[in-house]
Amino acid sequence: MNDLTGLLLIDKPEGPTSHDMVKLARKTMRLSRVGHTGTLDPFASGLLVLCLGWATRLAEYITPLPKMYRGVIRLGVGTDTDDCTGTVISENHEWRQLREEVVRAALESMVGEMLQRPPAYSAKKVAGRRAYTIARRGSTPQLHHERVTLYRASVTEVALPDVSFEIECSRGTYIRSVARDFGDKLGVGAHLAKLRRLRVGEFSVDAALLLSSDVDEADALARLIEPEAAVGHLERIDLDTGAFDAFGHGRPLPYEVGGGAGPVAVFIDGRLAAIGEARAGSLWPKKVLVGA
Repeated sequence: MNDLTGLLLIDKPEGPTSHDMVKLARKTMRLSRVGHTGTLDPFASGLLVLCLGWATRLAEYITPLPKMYRGVIRLGVGTDTDDCTGTVISENHEWRQLREEVVRAALESMVGEMLQRPPAYSAKKVAGRRAYTIARRGSTPQLHHERVTLYRASVTEVALPDVSFEIECSRGTYIRSVARDFGDKLGVGAHLAKLRRLRVGEFSVDAALLLSSDVDEADALARLIEPEAAVGHLERIDLDTGAFDAFGHGRPLPYEVGGGAGPVAVFIDGRLAAIGEARAGSLWPKKVLVGA
């Protein structure tokens, strides 16, 4: 049985789905237990963080990390998907009258916390069905606005009707929705024409593998990252063998977490052994990874 475990950074090209890349990783690594930590639309490229082996149990600690994107918004054309793959539903040539400083200021004004409406063609569930399923049947899904944050949003080039940008944002942010709302703010409509994910937390696409059918297992193994990297942003505690034995069997430890209640990475002899949950002055075992 293959006991390979760790993280693999993939530079997804435009075209394939995120699941296509997971399938290719499974084939390349000869491993069935592979999962991603956040999808990219097929038209987008960039960083996918894959979890292999028992590191799939750590995916939930990577998914919430801030993400950084680079892309292009095309003004004057709205689509039903809010991106370049959709059907045009509106056109407005008033973008020709826009001044560059107005365009830059409009995007910068979106920085901060906001309530964002997800795209109609998204995987959000409405009454148990995916929004895109409802939209494909000709109906309009009634999507709730979600609270998201743009930590940084800057225009890198204005070549109207195209606006190049870089955005750093919170989990759950739809850049397609940012593009749509940006166009509405300027009064001309817009859609997302191009997108590339550059970072997830401290993980960078610069260190990612361009996975293809030509890549063999040895090439991928050379890029494998230890699973401890998945929890490097969490508070950490080191236990000795005796304390961990009791903890691993469900006994909480007295513990005052420095950053408030939340997950804590538990190490023994320098190895990630468990994830604990701090609450009410105690640390409770949530996931025991030794022997996983």
